[in-house]
Amino acid sequence: MSSISRRALLAGAAATALATTTKPAWAAPLATADGFAGVNSLGQNGTTGGAGGPVVTVRDADAFLDYCDRNEPYVIQVDGVMRISSKQGVRSNKTIIGLGSAAEITGGGLDLYRRQNVIIRNLRFTGADDDAISIQQSSHHVWIDHCDLSGGADGLIDIVRGADYITVSWNHFHDHSKTALLGHSDSNASQDTGKLRVTFHHNFFDGTAQRHPRVRFGEPIHVYNNYFRNNTLYGVASTENAGVLVEANYFENVPHPIYSGYDESGPGRVVERGNVYVRSGAPETLGTVVEPRTYYAYTPDSAASLPGTVPAGVGVGRN
Repeated sequence: MSSISRRALLAGAAATALATTTKPAWAAPLATADGFAGVNSLGQNGTTGGAGGPVVTVRDADAFLDYCDRNEPYVIQVDGVMRISSKQGVRSNKTIIGLGSAAEITGGGLDLYRRQNVIIRNLRFTGADDDAISIQQSSHHVWIDHCDLSGGADGLIDIVRGADYITVSWNHFHDHSKTALLGHSDSNASQDTGKLRVTFHHNFFDGTAQRHPRVRFGEPIHVYNNYFRNNTLYGVASTENAGVLVEANYFENVPHPIYSGYDESGPGRVVERGNVYVRSGAPETLGTVVEPRTYYAYTPDSAASLPGTVPAGVGVGRN
């Protein structure tokens, strides 16, 4: 008897889902990706995810993983809790978006390996047994927006091994230590130098201990309009000659808001401007950094406004 693939077993249920969800049941129209995810490069015009492909709604983990593993573009609407394990692959040209405020991925995480043009939005990530979201091996044009991430075994977001053109916006990070890593080791300069271009804006780093982000080699990394509160180890660390612009953020109760160099990693370049420091230490700076405006236009909000606007706008159910 020939073997039957998981895809074949799910075909009936998947076809039903496709037939009954020809348009989104909830999700408001997506805004256009901004920051580095919005830059036209590497043959990709911004980040559009599964736009133009079928819209499907998934209510169990098997169907969810099946659609994530398909080669065609899809808008995958997540309805309810997807219980998975380990890091599960997501192929290119996908929008994965939660419905309402209760959509959740728990127990495992999502892995983008040599993929491009992916949007992950309005999802809660809890209790991953590894990384909650891993973007690696030259994956590019990824937008992580309006998610809630907490309580994983390793990093909440890892962007490593030559990944590029990524935006992380309007997310709530909490109840965790190692938040966001850019560049996985000090020995990977050949793959990461000139890559790892990432924008972090309007995120709430809420009591998380470190890596907001921790950066090696990449330039420029643009960290602007984020709210850092009660981060016990540090806010941003630029190491191994990375180039990081830390701009118009609000640091509250952060003993070490900005480091140049950290642990055994050598110093990185870091420029700070327009930040607010409340009951926080002095930032470390070094050298110059390529301006993000070389790549995209932006207008920062007033840093003083962020304790009001960021907690009110981050996370799930805000659309």
